[in-house]
Amino acid sequence: MKNIFKYSILIFAVLLVSCEELVDGINDNPNELILDDVDPQFLLTGAMLANTVANAGHMNRISAMWSGQLIGFTSLYSNIFGYAISAAESNSTWSRIYVGVVPNVRTLRERAPTDQLLQGIGKTLEAQAVGTAASIYGDVPYSQVFDPEIEDPAFEGQMSVMNAMVNLLSDAIGNLSNAPSRSLDEDIYFGGNAQGWLESAYTLQARYYLLMKDYNSAYTAALNGISAEENTMKYSPQGEASVSEGDKNLFWTILEGSRAGDIGTGESFMMQMLDPANAESRNNAKTDETARFGYYKVDESGGSVNTGIIEQFEPHRLISFEENLLILAECAARTQDFDTALGHLNDLRAFLNSGGRLNANFVSEPFKYEPYEAADFQAGGMENADNIDPTRALLREIIEERYISGFGTFMPFNDARRLRKSDSDISVPFPLNTATASQHPERMPYSDDELAANGNAPTEPGIFATTEVNK
Repeated sequence: MKNIFKYSILIFAVLLVSCEELVDGINDNPNELILDDVDPQFLLTGAMLANTVANAGHMNRISAMWSGQLIGFTSLYSNIFGYAISAAESNSTWSRIYVGVVPNVRTLRERAPTDQLLQGIGKTLEAQAVGTAASIYGDVPYSQVFDPEIEDPAFEGQMSVMNAMVNLLSDAIGNLSNAPSRSLDEDIYFGGNAQGWLESAYTLQARYYLLMKDYNSAYTAALNGISAEENTMKYSPQGEASVSEGDKNLFWTILEGSRAGDIGTGESFMMQMLDPANAESRNNAKTDETARFGYYKVDESGGSVNTGIIEQFEPHRLISFEENLLILAECAARTQDFDTALGHLNDLRAFLNSGGRLNANFVSEPFKYEPYEAADFQAGGMENADNIDPTRALLREIIEERYISGFGTFMPFNDARRLRKSDSDISVPFPLNTATASQHPERMPYSDDELAANGNAPTEPGIFATTEVNK
């Protein structure tokens, strides 16, 4: 990894320095360019773009296929949908994390040691990228990464890495709590809004506590997490509408290119749940999912028909207001009391009932999310037809809402693996993708490039090997 990191920073920094700066001091030592001439905040945009692709790109689409949300119809995605996947599919995501994010944000922090805002942003981005790696792969390199004395960093236990991310986020929270906001064009998520970063760091920390089943700590962190839609961490594409290439929604882009016809929602289990006319529908007297059913539809043919969640300029939501509310709801049901949990769920429903999570193309379609009452979860109630414990019925509804609200993130994949053994009565019962499969995937395969280049890489355990936090 060492040489890859070094050259990635060099290439990225050179691309960002203006032509005028490149000819100034032309007789100076060119090897001093990176350390002396590049404003450290210029490293932000590339790291954020890499983080966006790692969290909302190819691996995320695979996770959605393995979570009953998308269907692979033909070619590569058809094979992966049937659980036949090569380690090469992880190469780009692994590179985005370990080349695009980690070295750049560490260089940023090294170059701006007293800048509380940049320190906090850099730590939050590192925790987001590496935490994503640990969550989907299992054991991953961390503490020895980017160490100039170590050529092949060791893979560390998933739980150890997740705890390291929680601690790194505590450091980031300390920085961001003392950081004034300022205009920062290179910050393509929040534009220098320290409060947005602070709340995102808390929600991300809550996410990791949840993955580790530390529900008390997750609830405490989420109490300080994303408090309003405007503080949702998202990447909004800024390309030209008249140009098919360039800065567009990542999913829209692949369907406009070589993957047209390969992958979409079709009649996936998620779409069956949203469809008011389907037997699996989650619609009821207080819930009308018509608008979200249309908004979430991904037409595999591509083109202008995709005006919803993958419309060409539709933002990628990375850490969201609804995620934070649903962490509060689940953890309150587990550690606080029924009424507190129901209150958090109804806060989310009020957001949805205001048109939240829809774009202008679907906000005029029918939708309804009236507040639930305790009676709805009593035996025989609207949300408890099978007469289970009312708190378990409430938890089942919360997990179901996480499954729907989390589309486009790793939340459904993470929840399925987290709950499959310990809480099978409340997990979403999406089916296996093939008649011959006997189990759901538990992880993504390691990067083929990493396995070949790192002498300390483990033997690839396969996609059905349960990771440490889900055993």
